[in-house]
Amino acid sequence: MLKSLLSKISPEGYYKFTSAIIPWLLTLSLFFISFGLYQGLFVAPPDYQQGDAFRIMYVHVPSAWISLFAYSVVFFSAIISLIWHVKVYDVILLASCKLGALFTLFTLLTGAIWGKPMWGTWWAWDARLTSELILFFLYLSILLLHGSFEDKKKAASAVNILAIIGFINIPIIHFSVEWWNTLHQGPSVIKLSTPSIAGEMLTPLIITALGFTLFFFGAMLKSSQNILLDYEKNKLWVKSI
Repeated sequence: MLKSLLSKISPEGYYKFTSAIIPWLLTLSLFFISFGLYQGLFVAPPDYQQGDAFRIMYVHVPSAWISLFAYSVVFFSAIISLIWHVKVYDVILLASCKLGALFTLFTLLTGAIWGKPMWGTWWAWDARLTSELILFFLYLSILLLHGSFEDKKKAASAVNILAIIGFINIPIIHFSVEWWNTLHQGPSVIKLSTPSIAGEMLTPLIITALGFTLFFFGAMLKSSQNILLDYEKNKLWVKSI
């Protein structure tokens, strides 16, 4: 049933469907990000320990969330592509990799800015930081591996295998602060008990994270469209656009 459903996703149908929803995703993302950042940067009270320095959390945490979420999209796209050879998921994988690499780099940079006043250093070989850095190199490795093949089918097969193997790093990143004694603070929002952030600080964070997620989907779909047009450039439906 799933195979039958996936096989009906044509490149032309995917392009038309995503063209209709991309403007909505990007517009909503702009609203949620703007509102969340305003609340977080100007309305939320200072942290009792970190003062106003904690406010970088409103870009660092959503970026970190997207860096992991993007790889989850990469992982599931790789499985679908490897088993059922659906071309659309090849381009979704690549588009998610590009955005995932950017958000991971942004996570590392904002983390360094936050870490300097809190830890007294820009970087430490902390378990969470190191595994996040590995994620960044993993994204780059997938993109470079894909670019090293002229045959797109061979490229897709190689990339899918690497992407699936690399997923082992995702739980390591998430649980690193629990498995090892690290400088990085433990989970504050996504955990079994109630969040350890005050409501007036948590609400803007959730709103901003939702905005980042909508932006990721909008930008990923637009990027995947561009990749798909390049893949299908000799097809009649592309020439008719």
